[in-house]
Amino acid sequence: MAGIFKAYDIRGIYGETLAEDMACDIGRAFVTFLKCRKVVIGYDMRPHSQGLFDALCRGVTEQGADVVDIGMCSTPMSYFANGSLGADASIMITASHNPGEWNGFKLCREKAIPISGATGIQEIERIVTSKAFAPKAAKPGTVSRKDIVPGYVAHVRRVADLKRPVRIAVDFANAMGILEARCLDGVLEMTRLYDTLDGRFPNHEANPLKLDTLEALQKTVRRGGYDFGVAFDGDADRAGFVDEKGDVVPMDMITALIASSLLERQQGVIYYDLRSSWAVKEVIEENKGIPKMSRVGHAFIKQQMRDNNALFAGELSGHYYFRDNYFTESSAMAVLYVANAITHKGQSLSTLVRPIQRYAASGEINSEVHDAAAVLQSIRRRYSDGRIIELDGVTVEYADWWFNVRCSNTEPLVRLNLEARNRKLMEDKRDEILTLIRAG
Repeated sequence: MAGIFKAYDIRGIYGETLAEDMACDIGRAFVTFLKCRKVVIGYDMRPHSQGLFDALCRGVTEQGADVVDIGMCSTPMSYFANGSLGADASIMITASHNPGEWNGFKLCREKAIPISGATGIQEIERIVTSKAFAPKAAKPGTVSRKDIVPGYVAHVRRVADLKRPVRIAVDFANAMGILEARCLDGVLEMTRLYDTLDGRFPNHEANPLKLDTLEALQKTVRRGGYDFGVAFDGDADRAGFVDEKGDVVPMDMITALIASSLLERQQGVIYYDLRSSWAVKEVIEENKGIPKMSRVGHAFIKQQMRDNNALFAGELSGHYYFRDNYFTESSAMAVLYVANAITHKGQSLSTLVRPIQRYAASGEINSEVHDAAAVLQSIRRRYSDGRIIELDGVTVEYADWWFNVRCSNTEPLVRLNLEARNRKLMEDKRDEILTLIRAG
């Protein structure tokens, strides 16, 4: 059990730190904690997901709650099911982009509100560890089956507004994007890569943040005739994009592009995570939207979106959140909004993105440190003449450059993101701050 209860989900190696007996206990603890009566449960294509589902259902129903089994699905589909079916809670069985031996659980309250470490996972861990379950119900709950895919497909397709046919290449990495992309069937013309479900990930890791996983997609797009390419992660709650030339489009540039497409239809608040380019805020303002900065992490972003009824939020890791999907991710919606944008503007993806890439960015750079708190304090002192924002770690803004330094939620690392008005200034300041960080 050691270490499986994490900041945003429960995740472990099947057969070592996570197995059926633990899944049953987590089900019992989940109902004990939430006192829920109707729980939506879905799962991904990993070979052990079905067994964990059966055990989890046993724990949930032993406590008297009913299960709505939505079967194999993407994580965005599970969020949609939670909201659209009026459930009290939901659990998605997945380990996202982790290798095939991993599995886990993403937990939500009603309306697809996520449960994080601070808002319930720690308490569920305590209940499991101490066996402090509520008494088993005199009458166990029931399990009913619901095919959520057709409803989700119809729900997502409503955002499609294409002015011409669009052709894309899609890398599914043998994972849940295969189901997520049913929303795109018949709407976009697709060339499909690795489109057989296989939870062993035989071709490559399902993680579009790792550029080597995009090589097959890039090679396909560079053969010509495509408007863009997209790669889904393991549970399809993230997506990475390449343009019509096969070049990787930074995920904050996709945030800006989707924001501009959405704002054509309606005005409102749009969030961008604090690692995003200054250009994202500028594009939102140029399109008469209201930009707001969010801290990193889906639980924080979703809460901020709810608090301000935001239309959309984008995260540098490739999560794209929509009010229209209960303030949660929908990678298929993201793909359709990108397609909408290129057909409405009558320009290629690379042409649309080029003017948004206004600054030089470092990308996220990780450093292992002994005392992260001391590092952050030394940065506050050294850069006290800048505009300091303490939303997540330390962000400091100057007229020509800015940076954020924050601690990882999951690893003993400090992460630096920095941007400047030209490459030389970016490189000089990047090296200056990395020296300060690594001296600590």
